[in-house]
Amino acid sequence: MRSLIRAPLVWLAILLAFWLIATPYLNGVYAWAFPETDPPVYQGDSLIDLFLWHALVVLVASVAATALGVGGGVFVTREAGRDFRANLGAVATIGQTFPPVALLAIAVPAIGYGFWPTFIALALYGILPILANTIAGIEAVSPAAREAARGMGLSPGQILRQVELPLALPVMLAGIRTSVIINIGTAALGSTVGADTLGAPIIDGLVVDKLAYVIQGGVAVALMAIVTDLAFERLQRRFTRYQSMIA
Repeated sequence: MRSLIRAPLVWLAILLAFWLIATPYLNGVYAWAFPETDPPVYQGDSLIDLFLWHALVVLVASVAATALGVGGGVFVTREAGRDFRANLGAVATIGQTFPPVALLAIAVPAIGYGFWPTFIALALYGILPILANTIAGIEAVSPAAREAARGMGLSPGQILRQVELPLALPVMLAGIRTSVIINIGTAALGSTVGADTLGAPIIDGLVVDKLAYVIQGGVAVALMAIVTDLAFERLQRRFTRYQSMIA
């Protein structure tokens, strides 16, 4: 219990919740700090609603990126897919080389404004770290572990599910962690194409020169990214500890 109380993840999560809930009630504080801003608190959707939509688009896009990245990584590490490794890596690299704003601009004419162009941009942008770490994690599995599994009569599919993926999981989680954190920051740009995200007060504040709005949205995005990163760090430690126990 004491270690839980001292954990930065817990306190930062509480701070994030406080920021989302309390900001609408801090008119006096913002009016004092930014007397030229009227109204001093962002008047659009509540930060809680924007946070939930922000989390939703990041979650859905990250699930899609994970499915594509892990699936692609597994495919190119099989005999049937080794010839496609360079091509798949090049496509994923191109997807991340494109600026997110460019991906949004390309998606909007095809599917309109709102949630879906943001989802597509984040999913494409998040594939590369997952793909690269999946390949690295599977290829780092000891040949001796594979030989032992074959000696036990396991099929290639069973070796993948019971040996390779469990051993590669910490490395794969590191790629997923990177992808999700990138997408949390990038999702704020979705508000430029009509998506409801925490980028809305940031962009509105920049457009009308209201620094208070930028701070209200920017701090929420930053805390969300930090809390998520610490949660992934704790998850990685648990998997690493589990592996050391069964090794």
